[in-house]
Amino acid sequence: MRTRILSAVLLCCATGALLGCQPNDTAKPAAPSVTLPSFSTAPAATPTATHTPDDKPSAAEREKVPSFVGMGLQSAQDTAQAHGFYALSSHDALGRDRMQVLDRNWKVCSQNVAAGTTVATDTTLDFGAVKLEETCPAKEQAAPSAAAGRMPDFRGKSVKAARAALDSGTSITVKDASAEDRWVLVESNWQVCPQSPAAGSTLSGRPVAFTAVKFGENCP
Repeated sequence: MRTRILSAVLLCCATGALLGCQPNDTAKPAAPSVTLPSFSTAPAATPTATHTPDDKPSAAEREKVPSFVGMGLQSAQDTAQAHGFYALSSHDALGRDRMQVLDRNWKVCSQNVAAGTTVATDTTLDFGAVKLEETCPAKEQAAPSAAAGRMPDFRGKSVKAARAALDSGTSITVKDASAEDRWVLVESNWQVCPQSPAAGSTLSGRPVAFTAVKFGENCP
């Protein structure tokens, strides 16, 4: 009996020794090596800009100028722009140097480019205008100018136009020619009556004095 037990113990020991020599199936495999790609840090080349003849600005188009005389100033401006003309100006056809603040209150009496003339659309169109209730002059009245340092004849001209014709450093006084002694506030609404110095006199920095009445009134 003891012999059998001893034989069994020896057999178990031999079997255990044999199993201990077998490789371990649960061992983790070695991690594969990874080769990372390399990246270039050099900046990308900037494409060279090329210019073609089409990049050059085209010449202004040419259009036939419409007839604006008799139209309201605002309508004339709208019509001009519809034909491609955007360089527009206007002036007082009566020579009073008034500003055309509200264009709808003015009408066109003259235009600097004759109707039917074909010109470049960047041409400046200038309109001579008067207020709606006024009559266009038979001949446009030019603004006065002090030529050769001599005093012009300002009688009947607006005080504003007379002031603009003189040197900006000229000393000027303006008084109401009537007995009312009113203040001359909006000078484009007043016309020159007597003046000093007289027309044709040499200015040479001399002070200038005007007496005036409103347009529509008679000088005393």
